[in-house]
Amino acid sequence: MGRRLVQLYFGLALYGVSTAMFVRADLGADPWNVFHLGLANLLSMKIGVVMIIVGALVLLLWIPLRQRPGLGTLSNVIVIGLAADAALAVMPAFSSLVVRSLMLVAAVVVNALATGMYIGAGFGAGPRDGLMTGIHARTGWSVRTIRTAIEVSVLLSGWLLGGTLGVGTVLYALAIGPLIQICLPWFRYKPRARIQTA
Repeated sequence: MGRRLVQLYFGLALYGVSTAMFVRADLGADPWNVFHLGLANLLSMKIGVVMIIVGALVLLLWIPLRQRPGLGTLSNVIVIGLAADAALAVMPAFSSLVVRSLMLVAAVVVNALATGMYIGAGFGAGPRDGLMTGIHARTGWSVRTIRTAIEVSVLLSGWLLGGTLGVGTVLYALAIGPLIQICLPWFRYKPRARIQTA
C-alpha cells in the first residue's frame, strides 16, 4: 500500500510538471490543457487553479453516471493543479525555439510516464477518464467515439477561448497512446499471490 501511494502521488506531481513544460514550451498542448490555458487566460487565473476547478466540475458529472471516485480520482483533482503551478513558479520561460522544442518532446514523454505511474498504482481513474468510462457504461457507445467527442469538444472550446494549438497538440495526439502503452506495464500494480498452507 505504501509503495502504491508514493507511486500515485509522485505520478500526479510529475503530471503537473509535464503540464508546466507544455506551457513553457508554448508550442501547443493536449486538448484538455489547451482548454485549461484558454480558460486561464480568459479568467486571468493560474492554470493550476483552473485545472482544479475544471476537475471538480467534471467530477460532478459522475453523479448522474453513478460513478464512484477513488482516492486517485480525488487526488488527481487537487495534486496535478498544485504541482503545475508550483513547477511554473520555478521553471523559466525560454525564447530559443530549439530549447522549447526539446522541452515539448520531454513534456510528452514525462506525461506518459506520469500517466503510467498514477494509473498503474490502481487507486481509480482521473475525473476526465472516469467521465468517458461512465458515459460508455450508461450508453454502450464505444470508448473511442466518446473519447474523440470529448477531446474534440474541449480542444475547440479551448482554442476559441485563446488556448494555444500547435505542433505540440499534433505530437501529443500521435505519441501519447503508444507511449502510455509502453509505460503502463512498468508501473502496473500486481497483487502478491497469497501462499496457502495445507
